Amino acid sequence: MKFRIALIAHDKKKDDMIALATEYKAFLATCALTATGTTGGRLIAEVGLEVDRKHSGPFGGDLQIGSLLVEGMIDCVIFLRDPMTPQPHEPDINALVRACDVHNTPCATNLASAHLVLSLLQQRAANKE
Repeated sequence: MKFRIALIAHDKKKDDMIALATEYKAFLATCALTATGTTGGRLIAEVGLEVDRKHSGPFGGDLQIGSLLVEGMIDCVIFLRDPMTPQPHEPDINALVRACDVHNTPCATNLASAHLVLSLLQQRAANKE
């Protein structure tokens, strides 16, 4: 079974997402990845991952990923948020994080938690081989 992971990063966190994805590239390449528009484009271009791109967050991408999550199509969310910059689509962000809570879906919102989640998933994938 492939893990289905959503990857999202606010503008000031996109470089961190690229570094994270580069570190876990071998594992992420075995997963079904979904990302918001700009983040997904960078993951494809800079890391070489196969990613199902949705709209950018402010244009509904967070909601698209939330819909997939509610339908049981996402196993975890890595959402590198920028807590210091106001986001114009804050209600969409809150709805996505709330959906993770309601559906008991892991949601890592910073690098420390993202490393923990990806390390555990990577370990589980290796144990299934």
